[in-house]
Amino acid sequence: MYADLVFLGGQVVTVDAEFSVASALAVTGGVISAVGGRDDVAPLVGPGTRVVDLRGATLLPGINDSHLHGCAFGMATPPLSLDLGHPAVSCLADVAEVVHEAVGRVPGGQWITGHGWDPGYLDECVSDPSRLPSRRDLDAVSPDHPVVLYSFSGHATWVNSKALELIGIDRHTVAPPGGAIVVDEAGEPTGLLHEGAQALVQNALPSLSRQERTAAIRSTLATLARLGVTSYTEPGLGPGGDGIMRGALGAETLDVYRRLLADGELTARLGVLLLPTGMASTAEEFTRTLIALGDSGDADPRRLAILGVKIFADGIVPNKTAWMHEPYVGGGCGSLCVGGETDAERSAEIDAMIRYAHAAGHQLGVHVTGDRAIDTVADAFAAAMAEHPRPDARHYVIHGDFLTAHSMKVLAAHGFGVNMNPTIKWTVADMEEEFVGAGRAAYAWPYRDAIDAGVRVASGSDAPVTYPDWRQGVATMLLRESKAAGRVSGPEQRIGLAEAIRTYTIDAAWQDFADDWKGSLEPGKVADLCVLDGDLLTADPHDIPEMPVVLTVMDGQVVHDTLRD
Repeated sequence: MYADLVFLGGQVVTVDAEFSVASALAVTGGVISAVGGRDDVAPLVGPGTRVVDLRGATLLPGINDSHLHGCAFGMATPPLSLDLGHPAVSCLADVAEVVHEAVGRVPGGQWITGHGWDPGYLDECVSDPSRLPSRRDLDAVSPDHPVVLYSFSGHATWVNSKALELIGIDRHTVAPPGGAIVVDEAGEPTGLLHEGAQALVQNALPSLSRQERTAAIRSTLATLARLGVTSYTEPGLGPGGDGIMRGALGAETLDVYRRLLADGELTARLGVLLLPTGMASTAEEFTRTLIALGDSGDADPRRLAILGVKIFADGIVPNKTAWMHEPYVGGGCGSLCVGGETDAERSAEIDAMIRYAHAAGHQLGVHVTGDRAIDTVADAFAAAMAEHPRPDARHYVIHGDFLTAHSMKVLAAHGFGVNMNPTIKWTVADMEEEFVGAGRAAYAWPYRDAIDAGVRVASGSDAPVTYPDWRQGVATMLLRESKAAGRVSGPEQRIGLAEAIRTYTIDAAWQDFADDWKGSLEPGKVADLCVLDGDLLTADPHDIPEMPVVLTVMDGQVVHDTLRD
């Protein structure tokens, strides 16, 4: 049988066990049929074969972003949301101007939403760390339109006075468990809501319609195709996400994905973690909801697979809610602050949730940022495995900012993994020291130590927290340089190019229980491909983020093409 696609004259980076590099590859019927040199693929060239001369370009396995909120990313990017990220805005006045322009475009009283603001890249906040975004920055330009602006991390929301009025938040409002309403010296809300308090906004906004969810996912799929991403994990869809970003992480989003699959519109493979409950849930709530979700099997698991369940163990470092062994430099507490629980109480709840989900046969992805939380989760994984032995459970910690030697030893010993976010490291490296100290900041996301310890490491963008550009992620793993100042943070945690590529390909496929059929360019595996213009193997790491993706193939079908044969 003749091949459908043949690639010649490039760097075919197979990501096999030896990380071998070939020069030619053939695709037949959606499967890789030959890898090697020109002579190996020549017999497969027929009258209908598309022959691509790579001209020295790099052919890689399709990129697998192993932690990406697809619907939320689509909703958080233009045209569905205002772009408030760096470098689109650089100061509070810029944010006000963007909102002012939106006011002129939408009918009176309509909600205006934006995403991506980061105080670490707003001039006024950088020059005076006590200066935080406020409703007063927005009121003058939008007195009548309610405004809701999500931070880049998704862990804080900034609203104007009109929004506070419509939501019903005033000086007497009590924040939900695990949240905070920021107030001024007079006790009045400033318009900043952290963590669980964001639910007050979410509950006031109308849930996303099916059409909005569909449009958001289609937008994300188009972006991912342009970036060479052929697989991604939605890390949490279910009842626990119904109150996040108007339900972008809710159960209905999974239904929309299933409809897009049925209609042949999924141009990337999708893995899903179910999200039964949110950040401050109890084990009893988690168990009851997970049971109610029932069997979530899907007809085409190579296109859409329910992989496991997500649990939250702690918060996020910049908001001082990560669970650490030692106090924060900025005066925060090393103990956990979720719903008023003590450390022992929260440990028991996490342990109970993990034990139940493990015994029920689920893979577990647990959100952890602080070192104490990571140790707690790793030990709970091990205890669950000892109580109910299961071959190849592939549990993993999500983010794992401050993996300890103890947690790495436990994870490696049991075949568990960690999902890290290099582009978050790149984004926050200039401000980390303020929150966690120089030593911790240098150690954050310890790729070198984790890989050396034998832990399987996958990389993801956590979009919309960061843009899902794996090229910047690879450069960050190689350089450990920051976004704003280019300063090096933790050079001892640098890894090599081959190791970095593995985290976005074969090791991400391992996380998906799919490394036997995707994640490398080997005969018999699915033809998920990414062509990068230029020789990635010899490129200066600083140049990698600008190397164009010129062709993307998923399951043998071209989904992005700017390559000229």
